[in-house]
Amino acid sequence: MSKAIKRTLRLVLSMLLLFSAVSLSALAAPEEERVAVYVQVPSDWEDPCLWAWDEDGNNAFEAWPGGEMDADSANEGWYYIWIPAWANHVIVNANEGSVQTGEVVLDGKDAWITVKDAETVELSQEKLTEGETPEYVEKFIVHAKVDESWTDPCLWAWSAPDGTNAFEAWPGFAMKEGENGWYSAKAPVWVNSIIINGNEGNVQTEDISIDPAEIWVTVEADGSYDFSYVDPDKEAVPNVTVHVMAPADWEGPCLWAWSAPDGTNVYSTWPGEAFAEGENGWLEKEIPGWVNSVIVNGNEGSVQTSDISVETGKDLWLVVKGPEEYELSYEVPEVSGAPVEEAAVAETADASEAADAAETQDAAAGEAAEPAGTKGAGAAPVVAVIVVIVAAAGAGVYWKKKKAGGK
Repeated sequence: MSKAIKRTLRLVLSMLLLFSAVSLSALAAPEEERVAVYVQVPSDWEDPCLWAWDEDGNNAFEAWPGGEMDADSANEGWYYIWIPAWANHVIVNANEGSVQTGEVVLDGKDAWITVKDAETVELSQEKLTEGETPEYVEKFIVHAKVDESWTDPCLWAWSAPDGTNAFEAWPGFAMKEGENGWYSAKAPVWVNSIIINGNEGNVQTEDISIDPAEIWVTVEADGSYDFSYVDPDKEAVPNVTVHVMAPADWEGPCLWAWSAPDGTNVYSTWPGEAFAEGENGWLEKEIPGWVNSVIVNGNEGSVQTSDISVETGKDLWLVVKGPEEYELSYEVPEVSGAPVEEAAVAETADASEAADAAETQDAAAGEAAEPAGTKGAGAAPVVAVIVVIVAAAGAGVYWKKKKAGGK
């Protein structure tokens, strides 16, 4: 191969590599734009949170009460949180979501919200705090369940091997008590090592190397531990199936499902996910077994049931008649759903058999007893039977629609 050809090939290869680098750079997803929301709440509103969404029902957070706000040490009484710029509808709440404001509409910029009480809220786009807003830092949740001999559990977190600490001083960040004995705290995603401690830092685990993802740590009295990236309480519950008969005028029925009262949603955006076609006219959707609350909706979420509380770990059947009308069962209903269709078919079949028998009987009776020229008189009973059949069939269809349709 000549030197000229080699030089040409090297030039072409270099251009291809440069083109690839530029293309990959162009394809890289831009970082999501975020805005800061500052909030000042009444003194009896503890642990304020922010729930945020957009006009299409996309939620910024997975579960109510939303993102926990951080206190701003430079501005006493003020809390702040960073949210996606597209989430321009917010609700401020506190006390584990038991008190809340109404909806506040933002304009996609930093905002300052002063909450006088649940009914009195003031929004300002002009800065009401001093100093710079703390930078946005992505965080993940650390859950811990400790032995009953451990009090006031705290989280200590850092980056190894450089030793950069997430919190200013030992024992770290006080963990908040939640459901089923679990405590929780957040750590920045740049940490890769944690310690769970208690009793003012006098008892602790060893250093735990982790990935920066939501994690559940179970701690024994002697500090030994086990951890999982899947909630142990929910992992053990098998999936269940929701069967639904929705109103005929509810197009594209969907299911919204969550766990109450913690507010963990199965789906990230409203109206949830569409049902699949099941057997015997039922719609069905498989969901996690820990779900205890569902909503059936249709017409792109514009019509819906109220919140429906269900038992965890059980398949369920719902015949929805309207927003406030539904029948819930944990076994296939005898009348609702598929059996309605079967009943209607059976009723029609019985009527048809009866009609055939009546027609045969009338014909035989006419041939045996009626004089010639009077067989036309047998048409009246036949017409009557046909009317009965049509009426029965119509009643069955109407009844079926009443069971499976309407609001």
